[in-house]
Amino acid sequence: MSVLFQPLKIRGVELKNRLAVSPMCQYSSIDGFANDWHLVHLGSRAVGGAGLVMSEAAAVCPQGRITPDDLGIWKDEHIPFLKRIADFIVMQQSVPGIQLAHAGRKASHQSPWKGNEALTKEAGAWETVAASPIPYKASQPSPTEMNEEDIAAVVKNFADAALRAVKAGFKIIEIHAAHGYLINEFLSALSNFRTDQYGGNFANRVRILMETVTAIRNTIPQTMPLFVRISATDWVDGGWTVADSVALASQLQLIGVDLIDCSSGGNSALQKISPVPLYQVSFAEEVKKHTGMLTAAVGMITNEVEASEILNNGQADIIFMARQFLREPYFPLHAATKLGHEIRWPVQYERAKL
Repeated sequence: MSVLFQPLKIRGVELKNRLAVSPMCQYSSIDGFANDWHLVHLGSRAVGGAGLVMSEAAAVCPQGRITPDDLGIWKDEHIPFLKRIADFIVMQQSVPGIQLAHAGRKASHQSPWKGNEALTKEAGAWETVAASPIPYKASQPSPTEMNEEDIAAVVKNFADAALRAVKAGFKIIEIHAAHGYLINEFLSALSNFRTDQYGGNFANRVRILMETVTAIRNTIPQTMPLFVRISATDWVDGGWTVADSVALASQLQLIGVDLIDCSSGGNSALQKISPVPLYQVSFAEEVKKHTGMLTAAVGMITNEVEASEILNNGQADIIFMARQFLREPYFPLHAATKLGHEIRWPVQYERAKL
């Protein structure tokens, strides 16, 4: 059997296969609330056989939303509908996960199909915060530099959101520390010009993430897996590197992180990326090779042959797919058939099994 369809146990959770639905923003919430769109979107991927179904980035505070339409988990009122989603995913014998996020200087924007630009004051813009008062693009408003009290408050926001995630029935939590959002802004010297204990050398720049991990790990059950998504490289000279990612992963491993989800880019408008199929797999491979940690490969992985080869070659332990799951919600069912594996179909759909 391909490793793709072998189970994987992480702490107290077992995934039935190694295919995971990657977090994908839907920009379809009002005041952070999940709704029927999220239930059908995530639920259909669970019906389709994914071993892990991750929700989109859920803002840990209103200020941390990318757009006014973002999913949220900053108040207890968000829990009931999220629980409905998580419970349905469990009913399909899949594992529900949630990504916790703060957008930092990339907050207060329009949703993509509404223009994707920074919100104007008339459109309801809010103050953005960051490691340093440097905008992502020169044309955008400068964020406010966070003081140490602000940082402590955000760390607490993450921990409080993690507790809500547990109450909502999610089985895995992922911290979003990639793509130029708040934690990533602290990690990279391209966006962190601080001179206090949260800036300067490597140990200081990773401090906010280390504190966030510790706060969450002290909040959630010890049996609950904790993932971190990173941008393994900034794709800019002088920025964050794969070597930095390996060093970070080694430290995160010591404080209770179970898996590194290896994406890249998003923190600098100067980045130079030539995306091709499997272009990020080597990042997961490097982290895994040098630390022994579980890693997830993500980025332009589109078929069962690619996914199987990555796992069979020992380059990663889980495949996170995004756009392919948008195109094909039942990808795991079809992939198993093509690879000659027998896996469970929902009884309601067995009449269509090939």
